[in-house]
Amino acid sequence: MRYLVEMRLAEYARLEPREGLVFIENYILPSLELCKTLEAQGKILAGGPISGVIGFALIVEANSALELDEIIEGLPIWPRMHTTVTPLTTFDDRAKAIRPRLDQIRARIAGAMAAG
Repeated sequence: MRYLVEMRLAEYARLEPREGLVFIENYILPSLELCKTLEAQGKILAGGPISGVIGFALIVEANSALELDEIIEGLPIWPRMHTTVTPLTTFDDRAKAIRPRLDQIRARIAGAMAAG
C-alpha cells in the first residue's frame, strides 16, 4: 500500500545556530542518506525535501502499518518532526469503488423519469 508521509520540523525543535549545526550533522544529513537508500530499495517511490521549510513529503510503499512505522521511525530526524500519514488508494480502486454509486444514481434518475 502507498502512503503520503509529510514531515515538518516541530515548533519546539527550533534551534539556536550551534544546536543547528549538530542538528544538521546528526539528524538531517543522516536522514537524507537513509531516504536515498530507501528510494533505491523501492520503499520511497517519490518525494523529497520540501522547499522553504525543514521537512519531507514522501510517497512510501509499505506492506503494513508496522512496516510503515519502521520506515518513518527509522529516520533519525523523526523524533523532531510533526508527521502526518495519508493512506493512498489507486486510481483503479477508486474507479471500482464509485461505479456502484454511479449505477445507483442512474437507477434513481431512470425511476424518477418513469414515474414523472
